Amino acid sequence: MSVFMDLNLLFSEDRTRLQNLVETAAHLGFSTVAVNYVFEPSAKKKQEVPAPRPINELIGQLPVVQGRSRPIRVLNRLTVVMSDASHFRPNAPEYRRFDLLAVQPTTEKLFHAIDRGVVFEISYAAAIRDATMRRYTIANAVCLMESCKGKNVILASAAEKALELRGPYDIINLGQLFGLSDSDSKESVSSTCRGVLLHAETRKTASGVVFTMKIQQEALQDSADSEAPAAKRAKAT
Repeated sequence: MSVFMDLNLLFSEDRTRLQNLVETAAHLGFSTVAVNYVFEPSAKKKQEVPAPRPINELIGQLPVVQGRSRPIRVLNRLTVVMSDASHFRPNAPEYRRFDLLAVQPTTEKLFHAIDRGVVFEISYAAAIRDATMRRYTIANAVCLMESCKGKNVILASAAEKALELRGPYDIINLGQLFGLSDSDSKESVSSTCRGVLLHAETRKTASGVVFTMKIQQEALQDSADSEAPAAKRAKAT
């Protein structure tokens, strides 16, 4: 039986909204989720990297995963919106507090500078919120699949609220719409996610780094020129 994961639930100060997100994910059959904090460094002023909140402060009781006898596993993730390579310091103490690190390059130059251990992340929630974003997300996802042959891709929600979440098999069908084969689409919410987590563990032990790229937010920018990865050309380590 596959273990399904959604490695991108957007953090919210609203505890009720976050609780609903996690409960819905568990009900849909996700065994692991990651709460995503987004950080955008500025060259003009010094900013503090957000500290992840202890899960027990955000969520009272972890819900049991549908069809399983254990509670959902909740990790924390930091996504750095990177306009300069110096913004990403994976071994910095403040970054090591997170289970997962992701990078969202804002320029094509930075995107191409990332060439090893890349895992691309396509997030679909924006496509649910907006028809224009739906077109960009699908078009960019199809383009990405042609480049990477459907390998090293994870599908995640980047959901802000529970209504934006979809079940694992709905996402697998969506992956096929993006151009993934049936097997690659299933791996994008299971084994490939597991591989990302294993690589992330090495960051805490042997300073290993893995990147995950997103395809949704670049769609926002590239709706002006030519979007980059859509769920956030991010890089998760």
